Amino acid sequence: MNKIIVLFLSIPSLLSAQSKFAQLDQLLPTPNEYRNAAGAPGHNYYQQKADYKINVKIDDIKQILSGDEVITYTNNSPDRLDYLWLQLDQNVFENNADSKLIDVERMEDFNSVDAVDKKKFYYDGGFKIDEITTVSGQKIRFSINKTMLRIDLDKPLLTGENVSFKVKWWYNINDRMAVGGRSGYEYFDTDKNYLYTIAQWFPRMCVYNDISGWQNKQFLGKGEFTLPFGDYEVNITVPADHIVGATGELQNSDQVLTAEQKVRLKQALTSDVPVIIANQEEAIGREKGCTSETKTWTFKATNVRDFAFANSRKFIWDAQGVQFPTKTVLAMSYYPKEGNPLWERYSTKLVAHTIQTYSKYTVEYPYPVAISVHSKWIGMEYPMICFNGGRPELDGTYSEDTKYSMWGVIIHEVGHNFFPMIINSDERQWTWMDEGLNTFVQYLTEQEWERGYPSRRGPAYLITDYMRGDERYMSPAMTNSESVLQFGNNAYGKPATALNVLRETVMGRELFDFAFKTYCERWKFKHPTPADFFRTMEDASAVDLDWFWRGWFYTTENVDIAISNVKAYEYKGNQMIENKFNTVSVKLNTEFIGDVLNRTRITQTVNERDKTIDDVYAKENQKNDTLPKLTKEDLYAKISEKEKLRLKDTQLFYEVSFTNIGGLLAPLTILVTFKDLTTEVIRIPVEVWVLGQTTVSKVFIFNKEAISFRLDPFLESADTDLDNNSWPAVTELTRYQKYAIKISNEETRRNMSNFEGKHVPRTKK
Repeated sequence: MNKIIVLFLSIPSLLSAQSKFAQLDQLLPTPNEYRNAAGAPGHNYYQQKADYKINVKIDDIKQILSGDEVITYTNNSPDRLDYLWLQLDQNVFENNADSKLIDVERMEDFNSVDAVDKKKFYYDGGFKIDEITTVSGQKIRFSINKTMLRIDLDKPLLTGENVSFKVKWWYNINDRMAVGGRSGYEYFDTDKNYLYTIAQWFPRMCVYNDISGWQNKQFLGKGEFTLPFGDYEVNITVPADHIVGATGELQNSDQVLTAEQKVRLKQALTSDVPVIIANQEEAIGREKGCTSETKTWTFKATNVRDFAFANSRKFIWDAQGVQFPTKTVLAMSYYPKEGNPLWERYSTKLVAHTIQTYSKYTVEYPYPVAISVHSKWIGMEYPMICFNGGRPELDGTYSEDTKYSMWGVIIHEVGHNFFPMIINSDERQWTWMDEGLNTFVQYLTEQEWERGYPSRRGPAYLITDYMRGDERYMSPAMTNSESVLQFGNNAYGKPATALNVLRETVMGRELFDFAFKTYCERWKFKHPTPADFFRTMEDASAVDLDWFWRGWFYTTENVDIAISNVKAYEYKGNQMIENKFNTVSVKLNTEFIGDVLNRTRITQTVNERDKTIDDVYAKENQKNDTLPKLTKEDLYAKISEKEKLRLKDTQLFYEVSFTNIGGLLAPLTILVTFKDLTTEVIRIPVEVWVLGQTTVSKVFIFNKEAISFRLDPFLESADTDLDNNSWPAVTELTRYQKYAIKISNEETRRNMSNFEGKHVPRTKK
C-alpha cells in the first residue's frame, strides 16, 4: 500500500517534467512548401520586391521634408492581390496619434521642466499626402488608416506581375529634443545650425508573405519595422554647404565633393586607419555660412529593405577600408565637433571591428559601406547607416560611462545591419528576433574589442535579478512587441542570455556557432520566423532543444539550482551589512564561464593590437592618454540650471485613474466639464490596456479648472454600472436627466461627425 501511495504522489511531478520536455510541434506552425521542417526556406518559398526611385528635399529654413517617389512593386506570391498596403510611420507624430493617447501616465513622470515641456509641446507631425497617381498621372484611389495606407488597384496584381505608382508627400521634420523620435533634427543654438538624421521619411511598402499575408499592424512605437527588399535610387537635395551620408553608394561625387575630398576618399579605401574626408576646421567654416544654393546628392542601394540619410553643415567625415575576401567595405563616420574627441578617435574603428566580427559569426557583410552618425541620445539602425549617441562635455572631457555607452551603442546599431537588415525578421511582431540576437552578437563583439569589456547584457549572471522578479510584471519572450513587459530585459537581455547559455553550457561553442551561422546563411535577405530559428538550431546541431525554447521563450519561469548558503547580506540604511552564520564558508568560483574560455579563445583583442584604443580609464598598465579624467562631481556641476529649477508652471494637472472591474476591454471616452461650464471630449484607444493592467492612469493639463470627469458620456460602450462613471460621484440619472443628456449628445455627435478618427476639438455648452 505504501508503495502505491508513493507512486501515486509522484505522478504529478512526473507529468510536469514530461510537459517541460514535450516537443514544440503543437506550438509551432506546420512545415509546408514555403518553410520546411528543418527550418530552411521551402522549395516554393517566395518574397515580394519593392523598388524605389525617390526625389527628396530638405528645407533648412522651415525644417520641412518634401518628396516624390515611384514605387515598382512585384508580386512573387502565388496569390492575387486586389490592394497594396504601405506604412506611414511618420504619422506616429500626429497630435492625436494612438501612440500618444495610450501612454499610461503618472504625476511623478512630470517632475522636471523638460518632461512638462514635452507633454505640452504641440507639433504638427505626420505625412501630408499630396497625391498618388499612376506613372502617367492618373489618380489612384487610396485610404489612410492611422499609420497605414491602402492603395486600391484598378485590376488585380497577378503572380509574376508588377505595378508602378507615384506618391507625392511632405511633412514637418520633428525636433527630437522636444518630441523625441527615432529620427528628426537637432538644433545647435551656439552656431545656429541643424543636424538632420532622417528615417521613416517616405511611404514604404509593407511585407506580404506566407505567414501573415499583409503585415499591416499599426505602428505604436515599440514594434519596429517590417519591410521587403528592393533597389533604391534616391536624389537628396540639401543646402550646398551640407555634407550628406546615406544608405548606398554615392553616384555623383564629381558634382558634390571637392577635389580634395575625392582624393581623401580614395585614400581611405586602402587605409586600415581612419582618414579624414571633411575635417573639423572645414566644418567650423561651413557652420558660419548659410547659403541659399542647393546641391543634389544621388545614392543607389541594391537589395536593401529601407533607406535613411543624415545631413548637416556641421559634419566632420572620416572613413577607412575594411578588407573582406570578396570586396573592400568603406567604414565611415559623420559627426559634429561636439562629438570630439570621442568620435574621431573611436567611431569608425568600432564600425570596422563590428562588421568584421559579425561577419565571422553570421554572414559576410554584403554592402559597400557601413556608417555611424552622431546624434544626441539616440541609437537607431537602418541599412548601411545608423544614428548613435555618446557625446562628451563641451570642454572635451568625458566619463567612463559615456565612453562605454558610446562604444556599446555603435556596436549594437551597426550590428543591426545583420539583424534585421539582412536576416530580415518581423520586428513588428517579434522584437527578440532582431534585438535579442543582435545583443548576443554585440556581446561577442565587445569581448573581442577589449579584454574584460564590461558588457551590460549577455553573461547569465547579469539577468538573474530580472529572472527572480515578480512574474506578474514579466511576459514570455514569445510575446508581441507592443505587449512586452520590461522591454529591455525581455527583448534584449533575456534572449541574448539564452543564446549565451546555449553556446557556453548546453551546446558548446563549436556546435552552437555552426548552427547559428547556418541559420544566418539560410535566411539572409529573407524573412525568417521564430520557428525557422528554433528548427534550424536543432537541425544543424543534432541537439533536442524543445525544452529550452519552451522554458526560455514561452514561459516566465526562472532557473533556480540550489546550493546551501555561503554568505548572506541584509540591507540596512545605506550600507550592505554582512551577517555571520555558524556554518563553514565555501569559496565559490564566481567567474563567468565565457570570461574563462575567452582568455584562451580570444588570442588578441582590438585594444591589445591597437595601442590608441586605451585611454585614462584603462587598466593601470594600459594607460597612455593625457586627457583629464572627469569625476562624478564634475558631471554634477555641468547639469543644466534648467534641470535644477522646480516647476513654476501655472497649468493645472489632473491625474485620472481608470480601473477595469468587469474585465472586458473598452476604449475610454471622457467628458471633462470646466468651471466656466465649457466641456472637452477626450478619446483614448483601447490599447491603453495593452500591457494588461487592471488600473491605468492619464495626466491631463488644462489652463482652467475642471469640475467633473464623466466616463462613457455617450453610453457607447455598454457600461453596466453608470454610478461609478463620474468624478465627483453621480447617482443614477432620472428619466428627465437622461432625456436632457440625449438631446445634448445628439448635438455633440453632430459636431463630432466630421472629426471621426481625427483630433476632436473642444465643444462648448
